[in-house]
Amino acid sequence: MDERRGPTTVAFAMQPGLRERLFAPEDLDRLRAVARVEDEVLHDLGSDASRTVLSRTDVLLTGWGCPPVTREVLQGAPRLRAVVHAAGSVKHHLPQEFWAAGIPVSTAAGVNAIPVAEYTVATVLLANKRVWPLAARYRERRRAEDWDALVGDAGNYRRTVGVVGASTIGRRVLGLLAPFDLDLLLSDPYVDAATATELGARLVDLDTLVATSDVVSLHAPDLPETRHLMDARRIGAMRDGATLVNTARGALVDTDALTAAVVAGRLHAVLDVTTPEVLPAGSPLYDHPNVLLTPHVAGSLGGELHRLGAFAVDEVGRWTRGEPFAAPVDAGMLHRTA
Repeated sequence: MDERRGPTTVAFAMQPGLRERLFAPEDLDRLRAVARVEDEVLHDLGSDASRTVLSRTDVLLTGWGCPPVTREVLQGAPRLRAVVHAAGSVKHHLPQEFWAAGIPVSTAAGVNAIPVAEYTVATVLLANKRVWPLAARYRERRRAEDWDALVGDAGNYRRTVGVVGASTIGRRVLGLLAPFDLDLLLSDPYVDAATATELGARLVDLDTLVATSDVVSLHAPDLPETRHLMDARRIGAMRDGATLVNTARGALVDTDALTAAVVAGRLHAVLDVTTPEVLPAGSPLYDHPNVLLTPHVAGSLGGELHRLGAFAVDEVGRWTRGEPFAAPVDAGMLHRTA
């Protein structure tokens, strides 16, 4: 903390109602113990009230729904020395012009990776057990059947799981899958074979991964070059009966091609994200027994939001003590991240 300035002033900028869900009372108390905390949560950084608050703000604590911190916003925030984001990607509210100011930024993306990885691993294991089609059949028939005969060689023993993208989430998924009797593959153009081995996986190209995996799990960022990474050709190359898991971004998958493969009975899918974000009401993916479709809930949800808030408060504490952030954002890497 710069004693010449007096206490550090922290302001919140995020969508209405989010602060109360992100920050447990004890974490707000911890924040108030190290900084002066503005009561008003900023939703419109261009309003007169917001400009008044920003003029005395040292640390901007942001969350989902934060408006863009543009050059004009920065001009009205002469004291701003740091941004702490209590969520994942900072691309949505920190445009290119922001980074020219040299203001350090922290993100809780690594913390938000925890529940996404947990969700992914749970669904991978259940997908290999054919839980969704079996549950749908049991619900429909309501009688005993030869379940083993129905699923053939399904299960998690010696199955192959392919992870696409050695992102923070992708790496955590590999770590969580390590104790199981699985063959783990990894495809990432920025990773070498030695690094993949350290992560417990075998590095292969994407086409090989797609063609040889029982489950393909996507953990790549949404970039122009990754749009429809799983296009009709790669979806067509997947093994019959394989499962595609997408907890990353909907744009990575050609929805029409995947829908056709599912409806044909060839593939299974676990989709927490889609394009469009809410599928048309008539999409067959809603009711198909081979599909688990969830409304973008793999990330922090409910009480898990407090983990993000607690981490953000920790980061503010580090900044006030003159310590480096635990999770700084490298502006030079933003072109490769979500």
